Amino acid sequence: MTAVAPEEFVGELRALAPRYWDSHPFHLRMHAGELCKDELRLWAANRWYYQRCIAQKDAAILSNCPLPDVRRQWRDRIVWHDGTRPGEGGAENWIRLAEAVGLSREEVLDERHVLPGVRFAVDAYVNFARTRPWVVAVASGLTEMFSGALMRKRLAALREQYPWIAEEGFAYFTHRIQAVSGEGQATVDIVVEHSVTREQQLEAIAALSFKCDVLRALLDTVDYYAGKS
Repeated sequence: MTAVAPEEFVGELRALAPRYWDSHPFHLRMHAGELCKDELRLWAANRWYYQRCIAQKDAAILSNCPLPDVRRQWRDRIVWHDGTRPGEGGAENWIRLAEAVGLSREEVLDERHVLPGVRFAVDAYVNFARTRPWVVAVASGLTEMFSGALMRKRLAALREQYPWIAEEGFAYFTHRIQAVSGEGQATVDIVVEHSVTREQQLEAIAALSFKCDVLRALLDTVDYYAGKS
């Protein structure tokens, strides 16, 4: 099969937007102010497991990539999540959010609240990055194309609907909104440049679809158990 033009390929990737988790019922309830404190804590504790593993996912991509230019660009993602020293980075900011909704640092770090379905979905994502071709794994991260709008909406909703959350708890979102302000264009450029056959383009589309499934599976699990509380 002949590869389609870059514009058409990017359009196929963007067409997956309805599969993103922005319209998930749990997110809709969150934005409407309908979550109780225990539900927010369950969400924060489980989302932590995803945040903790993102740097490992990116390190797996880095280890599989033979191109120095791409590796130099990609390593910044690990630094963003892990920081350059203890007490910095996106993962640390997520812990601050968890503390702001009433969890202790200890119970976040020991992962006592992480649900089996969440662990299974996130581990599958990390394993995907370890075992698939590096450009396919990069393509799985193109949910960046959709995440900026969701984060802006979530930050506004959390501030309005849950005024008891201290402002310092929102550091993850304020920093991440800036990081994804380009809607993943740098990642799109990498995927387009290195997906030179139609088969590779279709693999990239399938990878992004898989990532959307991972995110929705995470939230499906949290939503189910939140309903049991």
